[in-house]
Amino acid sequence: MSGTLTQSNHDRAQHHLHPSGRVESIDALRGLVMFTMIFVNDLMNANHVPAWMQHYHGQTGMTFVDLVFPAFLFIVGMSIPLAMGPRLERGEPIWKAIAHVLLRTVALLAIGIMMVNSDLGPNSAKMGWSGTWWTALMYISAILSFCSLSPGGKNAPEDHRQFWRRITLVLRVLGIGLMVFLALTYRADNGRPVLQLHPFFIRHAWYGILGVIGWAYLVASIIYLIFRNHRTALLGCTALVMCLYATGDLFSRFWIAHQVNIQSALGSHAAISVAGLLLGSILLTPDTKSHSARIRFTAMFIAGCVAAAILLGPQWGISKERGTPAWCFWACAITAALWLAFYLIDEVMHGRIILKPLAATGRNVLLAYLLSEMMESVLDLSHLSNWYARLAEPNLMHAIDRSATCAAVILWITVIANRLGFTLRI
Repeated sequence: MSGTLTQSNHDRAQHHLHPSGRVESIDALRGLVMFTMIFVNDLMNANHVPAWMQHYHGQTGMTFVDLVFPAFLFIVGMSIPLAMGPRLERGEPIWKAIAHVLLRTVALLAIGIMMVNSDLGPNSAKMGWSGTWWTALMYISAILSFCSLSPGGKNAPEDHRQFWRRITLVLRVLGIGLMVFLALTYRADNGRPVLQLHPFFIRHAWYGILGVIGWAYLVASIIYLIFRNHRTALLGCTALVMCLYATGDLFSRFWIAHQVNIQSALGSHAAISVAGLLLGSILLTPDTKSHSARIRFTAMFIAGCVAAAILLGPQWGISKERGTPAWCFWACAITAALWLAFYLIDEVMHGRIILKPLAATGRNVLLAYLLSEMMESVLDLSHLSNWYARLAEPNLMHAIDRSATCAAVILWITVIANRLGFTLRI
């Protein structure tokens, strides 16, 4: 591509950064990653699945499955400047931005803890009622707690929007109340609840996928609030946060080390989101308004991540399970390359119609994720689990068809919900 752009091309590069903060290429990437996540999570319960379609279980290495989670962390980081930047420019008080970040983090941690306890298995005998129903209600409570109803969107009359805001408030209060009730009534094999008020106690083996995303979001958001779009500072913070992986037992005596894994959750995992923050900032900075500047920076970003992955690989290996730096940098490089491909299709080649289906699925992904995780309990309650398992039994192609169809249907449901004005907002 030529190093110079016409003024019209320059304007187009700005045009697709919508006031809402939505960027088609990021939405499409988010949709692709969510489809892959639902697909691989469903496929792992089937037989005939080859090793390259599963998480890597050796000492060092990875498959495409190991890229799904870090891709989400990276996209979380890319989205932060688009969400926070315009609000800060409009003069939103910093305390309000911090409160929003903390509330969002707590919400993600809460859902993550509930999901982990669901996976560990509520003891039906200890509770006196079905653990499967507990799990199904837990996902329903999470969906209600963070739902937002806005049929007609911003074009609807004010009284219409006021009505749906009241309905949203009622549903959220109902959802939060139900979640607290479920946390108090949960019983593990040892009889402990998820939440105990006196003495205060929260049961968590770890924070789950959403909880880990919450910690990474917190670290990346704080960094953005301090440094905004100063890319040199963001690059330095990416390296600094990644250095936490190498601290070992340095922080083991601190209270926080007993609450969260500093090396991975606040270190290497958070560094992926900060790296995404760095790349996402080019959509807002004055010196990267043109297509050529954005493409050039992204290419250098990818090359730098590849170099870092190669240099750090011999030291700690490549491992999703251990969250090693080389795995993180490979994930950053590959995710950035996918985004660049989508950016070229959307912005440079004007192929927005190609990305439209994926972008539509990328606008309500929390709902898609919760529905996909809820599906197992729904199948159990409807006595369809055996039927669903048999769909994947004959061979690998049957398993792939089942899982791909599952992912497509769930994402289609979320697209319809989004069009009807039902979204999840944390």
